[in-house]
Amino acid sequence: MKTLLLLSFCACLALASAAQQPFNGLDMNLGNLHRLSDAKTRSISPENFTGEPGKGGMATLEQGNARGAARNLGQGWKVNPYVHIEPGQTFTLAEINASGAIQHIWMTPTGNWRYSILRFYWDDETTPSVEVPVGDFFGMGWGEYAQLTSLPVTVNPGSAFNCYWPMPFRKKCKITMENINTERMTLYYQVDYTLTQVPADAAYFHAQFRRNNPVKNAEFTLIDGIKGKGHYVGAYMAWGVNNNGWWGEGEIKIFMDGDGKFPTICGTGTEDYFCGSYNFDNKGKYQEFTTPYAGLHQVIRPDGLYKSQQRFGLYRWHIMDPIRFDKELKITIQDLGWRSGGRYLPQQSDISSVVFWYQREPHAPFPKLQPKDQLEVN
Repeated sequence: MKTLLLLSFCACLALASAAQQPFNGLDMNLGNLHRLSDAKTRSISPENFTGEPGKGGMATLEQGNARGAARNLGQGWKVNPYVHIEPGQTFTLAEINASGAIQHIWMTPTGNWRYSILRFYWDDETTPSVEVPVGDFFGMGWGEYAQLTSLPVTVNPGSAFNCYWPMPFRKKCKITMENINTERMTLYYQVDYTLTQVPADAAYFHAQFRRNNPVKNAEFTLIDGIKGKGHYVGAYMAWGVNNNGWWGEGEIKIFMDGDGKFPTICGTGTEDYFCGSYNFDNKGKYQEFTTPYAGLHQVIRPDGLYKSQQRFGLYRWHIMDPIRFDKELKITIQDLGWRSGGRYLPQQSDISSVVFWYQREPHAPFPKLQPKDQLEVN
């Protein structure tokens, strides 16, 4: 009895101690929005490249890209709200030397969204933890606007890309955009972040892009070669179909921590993995939907002229059900449709994907990003 009382007392002390820990301003939700903290809010944009306090909107007419529009008003009146990124140039959107976390990113890039490459570097990394065409990072891999309304990613009219993935860092954060196009791009953007202490168990955010056009052997690899401890939190896929009929019979397979020929997790069909059912069919038509955790948010239908193929944008976020791994991770999906006689059809679709995950550093090297011609939507 005394032992039980002692254990209960110790448990109460531990809970009381945890309750007294100062709030660090992370893990924001409606349940803790009322709590005060010592975290410092900062924001980087073309009107304040460093995020320093009291340094926003200081550009003079001589310095600003919008000097013509502001010429009658002068400093402080939207003088430099955007940047130009020239062909072949890599521009540093943000560089933060501190401990904290990115909490929101907004941007509206012009030009071809496949030809603008986002990269994120954490702490002292020399290779990026995120390397993705900007359109695909925000679920717009086909280069056309579609409303996307989810918890970590929203895309709003007319091309407003928003990201709420929490991205902690302990020493440094660096975000760049490379323009691999032959034309200059214009970029409005804002990176909202907090300076605060990051808990010891916080992992780093990662995202990797892949494309097969066409898929070979009816199997597309979303990710392979992840090494370390972490958890997979979701994927976006841009799926272009090159045959008639229903295209999504393929199963997703998630291999982890020593799996051999057979995976630990095996789905039952493409639409099932993306939290739909029966071909996303509603009265004989594909039904778009966009929800907090999953969606078929984009259906591009043939127009009778140059848009000859059906194309789809899908996302699945594992926010309430992250897939945890201790040593390694690989994810594949079968590229299967139907053929005559009730038989599966191995397809040769055009598939691109972005996989999102958190893990301890260091991460394994990414495959080399494909050249411009292989990224092109065609």
